[in-house]
Amino acid sequence: MIHETTVRVRFSETDALGHVSNTSYFIYLEEARMKFFETLGFNIDAGSINFISASVKCDFISQSYYNQELTIQSTISKIGTKSFIVMHKIHDTKGSLIALGQSSIVFFNFEKQQTEKIPEELRARLEQYLSKNPLKHDM
Repeated sequence: MIHETTVRVRFSETDALGHVSNTSYFIYLEEARMKFFETLGFNIDAGSINFISASVKCDFISQSYYNQELTIQSTISKIGTKSFIVMHKIHDTKGSLIALGQSSIVFFNFEKQQTEKIPEELRARLEQYLSKNPLKHDM
């Protein structure tokens, strides 16, 4: 399965050259991850999140501009013992590829300040989005 989130580019997310600033894509990826976690059944508030981002990467393929509608597709490419990888593909309404992202997410116990094994219930929900063909450059 693939999870989809749509965002509209705000003027404040563009730079002096008129296209979306590279830092804005990380905000889009974060929004997609949070909505994805909500789909998995997690109430997203500061006291209940058990995830930390260990790494977030974004490859910029094409430019995007103010007021463009972008779709972020998210899927899981790998589930480990304590972490999983979310792949993101950003494209515009015409289907043009804009950017590719990857987020390494770790299950974390904030009280103990340590990583923990992904609970079986979460693993089962993540497996619904596990892709044999993750969102990559060659798609």
